[in-house]
Amino acid sequence: MTQLTDGVVAAMKTVFDPEIPADIYELGLIYKVDIADDQNGHNRYDSDHAECPSAAELPIMVENAVASVPGISGAKVNIVWDPPWDQSRMSDEARFNA
Repeated sequence: MTQLTDGVVAAMKTVFDPEIPADIYELGLIYKVDIADDQNGHNRYDSDHAECPSAAELPIMVENAVASVPGISGAKVNIVWDPPWDQSRMSDEARFNA
């Protein structure tokens, strides 16, 4: 399971926010990664704000990236707004690039 989770995280790190040169994982937009017994990936994702121009396309990009991980049979992103995203969720790397 650890190997699958690592693969899912690596896949999410290939999805970049088009406005900030950082991936969505380092930006702290992924709140939780779950892999179900049927090896479907379920992710809790938050957009940095509701008016984000990429708010509709980024979750689909995440689902596609996660679904491409060997051993994962599908992916679903659940968008959440609580707790609200703020810059404290960003990694040091993302803060440096922002």
